[in-house]
Amino acid sequence: MSLAIFDLDNTLLGGDSDVLWGEYLVEKGIVDKEYYSAENQRFYDEYNNGTLDISEFLAFSLKPLSENPVSQLRQWHQEFMDTKIEAILLPKAFELVNFHKNKGDTLLIITATNRFVTEPISRLLGIPHLLATEPEIINNTYTGKVAGTPCFQAGKVTRLNSWLKDNNKNLQGSCFYSDSHNDLPLLKLVDEPVAVDADEMLTKVATEKNWRQMSLR
Repeated sequence: MSLAIFDLDNTLLGGDSDVLWGEYLVEKGIVDKEYYSAENQRFYDEYNNGTLDISEFLAFSLKPLSENPVSQLRQWHQEFMDTKIEAILLPKAFELVNFHKNKGDTLLIITATNRFVTEPISRLLGIPHLLATEPEIINNTYTGKVAGTPCFQAGKVTRLNSWLKDNNKNLQGSCFYSDSHNDLPLLKLVDEPVAVDADEMLTKVATEKNWRQMSLR
């Protein structure tokens, strides 16, 4: 069985779950509207430009988790799934996932967005394995800190290599689907890199290297 790896935001989803979670928090009045909206957009722009300070962003994005009980967060997340995530599900993404399932491949999502936001989405997509940025939890409470290596840029390679070792897997015959130039370290590592609805920088690299390009929109 080969490994089929998927980025999540703007790849399997027609939007960014991290950004949408921030928008949801603003709309519910859980965070300060003006400050949070402006910072959410700033970080998203920096991500797209390749200038994101991941530590600064995670301190921002994980803070609301530390300020609310887990039971309340879960209730909010279910509403978030219904109101924000359902609207950006892509039929072609489900077709792609099912294609790899029918081949007998091992399916894995690898995403910079934290596990609290992404784990229910991974389940909804029918993908059993998830590597995401891990929010630290102590005594069933989010601390607002990160546990381990953030799953971003070269950190995705670090996390994947650990997962491969722990699960006795390898990258022979592997493929990785992504929209973002931030994923170039991992795209260059797999046997079949695939640019999906790619940003300008990744499109340029994919064209130069003759990588497969596709759309799920």
